[in-house]
Amino acid sequence: MPALLEIRDLRIRFGATEAVRGVNLAVDEGEVLGLVGESGSGKSATALAIPGLLDKAATVSGQILWHGATQSAEPIDLLQQGARRLRQLRGREIAMIFQEPMTALNPVMTIGRQVAECALAHDGPCTRREARRRAIAALESVSIPEPERRYGEYPHQFSGGQRQRILIAMALMHRPRLMIADEPTTALDVTVQAQIVELLMRLQREHGMAMLFISHDLAVVGQVANRIAVLRYGEVVETGATGSVLTAPQHTYTQSLLAAVPTLRTDRGRPLATLA
Repeated sequence: MPALLEIRDLRIRFGATEAVRGVNLAVDEGEVLGLVGESGSGKSATALAIPGLLDKAATVSGQILWHGATQSAEPIDLLQQGARRLRQLRGREIAMIFQEPMTALNPVMTIGRQVAECALAHDGPCTRREARRRAIAALESVSIPEPERRYGEYPHQFSGGQRQRILIAMALMHRPRLMIADEPTTALDVTVQAQIVELLMRLQREHGMAMLFISHDLAVVGQVANRIAVLRYGEVVETGATGSVLTAPQHTYTQSLLAAVPTLRTDRGRPLATLA
């Protein structure tokens, strides 16, 4: 059975800089694939290329084969689709959670209106009353307290963790087959981070969706991913089952990443290890 998503020899260039250099990845139906690497390794560029959200300045080549397209027995190459077709796929079949909820949300629109727009954009003749009902239900599903009352509030009236929950609610409006979570816990403190990870895992199991979970935090990825792919300078240097990668890494870069993570056994009198 083919993977739900296949990335083949993906290359992304911004001017003279090649940010992604021949990435090959696959995400199976219902699987959580963790994509890790330091800042600037090409994680977000790879993620944005999947639903066609890269800046126009980017030059992209390779293939991104989507096997989950409805009304199509054959996979489609997302890089060859026009803007209209990509808009049909975004949200409905492939959804994305961005890493900065305060910048991803429109500060001058109410939260309720922004969530309801997801229903209006993809559900054809959906009434505003029905969109409101669905938006409130989505907010309730991610544990936003008093969703009916808070429907009319603005992003700045919510905490960072609540704003991230709102982005998750928007992404799940249509129960997509693939969720791309681009560092969804980066700006959150440890306690809220744990709550968001738990929420994502619960929703992933309930909906049976596949997930590409992107992070530089190996501890978080270790909690959520079935497999891990390690990205360095735009190239995948190691891929394997989560337990194998975290306990017996084969590549020196992966070993360096793990060595740089402090643990309870770390000698606090010595500096942390640096990346090779």
